[in-house]
Amino acid sequence: MYTKYTYCNSYLGSVINVSFCFLLFFNAETSFLLGNAQIVEWPIVYSNDGFCKLSGYHRAEVMQKSSTCSFMYGELTDKKTIDKVRQTFDNYESNCFEVLLYKKNRTPVWLYMQVAPIRNENDKVVLFLCTFKDITVFKQPIEDETTRGWTKFARLTRALTNSRGTLQQLTPMNKTEVSHKHSRLAEALQLGSDILPQYKQEAPKTPPHIILHYCTFKTTWDWVILILTFYTAIMVPYNVSFKTKQNNLVWLVLDSVVDVIFLVDIVLNFHTTFVGPGGEVISDPKLIRMNYLKTWFVIDLLSCLPYDIINAFENVDEGLSSLFSSLKVVRLLRLGRVARKLDHYLEYGAAVLVLLVCVFGLVAHWLACIWYSIGDYEVIDEATNSIKTDSWLYQLANSIGMPYRYNASGSGQWEGGPSKHTLYISSLYFTMTSLTTIGFGNIAPTTDGEKIFSVAMMMVGCKYH
Repeated sequence: MYTKYTYCNSYLGSVINVSFCFLLFFNAETSFLLGNAQIVEWPIVYSNDGFCKLSGYHRAEVMQKSSTCSFMYGELTDKKTIDKVRQTFDNYESNCFEVLLYKKNRTPVWLYMQVAPIRNENDKVVLFLCTFKDITVFKQPIEDETTRGWTKFARLTRALTNSRGTLQQLTPMNKTEVSHKHSRLAEALQLGSDILPQYKQEAPKTPPHIILHYCTFKTTWDWVILILTFYTAIMVPYNVSFKTKQNNLVWLVLDSVVDVIFLVDIVLNFHTTFVGPGGEVISDPKLIRMNYLKTWFVIDLLSCLPYDIINAFENVDEGLSSLFSSLKVVRLLRLGRVARKLDHYLEYGAAVLVLLVCVFGLVAHWLACIWYSIGDYEVIDEATNSIKTDSWLYQLANSIGMPYRYNASGSGQWEGGPSKHTLYISSLYFTMTSLTTIGFGNIAPTTDGEKIFSVAMMMVGCKYH
């Protein structure tokens, strides 16, 4: 398995192909990482969930650290073994070791480490594959600071207790045990205890009114907030650009419910633990409040204000209504939380595909709202109260038989034109064709503002090709 492979010419292609191959060959219990053989200290470029679970480190904490796992060395790690590991990497050799390493919580663990260089089509080593197996149960009980003075039997008992996961891996599973394994969905939603970091498996003592940030309730609640944030990211630009007032009772009630849920989320965040700089769980109410006030409180507060209820009143000043509509855009800053939440799924190919499609659709939606706003701003010259015949809105209105008309006997304003739904669909159609191709010409930019925006939009579309 560790012989020469044929990969892409680029280094990134090598990483992707090797990662995919070993995800297929190794089961979920295997711990491995990939290191860049072309850079000094051989930084880690990928680590699977098994290694993160075994070491207690998050994937982000492991990335770019040395593939020799020098960050896991401790006072009991054998110096000769350290030299052998480094010599193996220096000489691009294959080798295996029994080495004593330390988890993130400084718990010593014996690991069987296998190192294999991976070569490209030019017979050049581009990656190192390092696999790990926990063999603590087979080794002499470790005498560290916590067990110094214990009898040999006591240390052996502790070693067996800490290594019960290894014993379970060595014992064949029957059908009943297989049927009770966590589903892939539970793993993806981070609801299974097997993939929890060490601090999550050791629930700290918290005050009665404090919620653990990784408990099932908080995880489910975060997914509800995630879905509502996506809803906000879609509706806010639409309402601001098309200047809609939520007179429809159903939409007004729905948006009010969203505002209430965001308000409840603020209250919960004042009573939810967080992970400190040292990886510890902070449950002190005062520290929790100070941390939340310094980070997301202002954005969350502006996000839950009832702008739609204020705009629903007909007697609200137009300038004040526009101000409230503009402030709703602040809600889009909550997408920063979405980005952190979705980072966990970047290792799943199907999830990445779905995520890219959603991001593309969201970007096209935002650009469609901006495209309509430009046309709506330029179609009527407010100084002369005349209509610009070169605007895309005017040309669209004439092409579909719904032209603008001047009401001289009544309000003295321009009326008519396509409906807002037609305008949005046309705007989305134009942005989609511009992002994916060069457009079809039936809707085209004519004014300077429209042309500048179209150029910027095509530059954004280049990233998707």
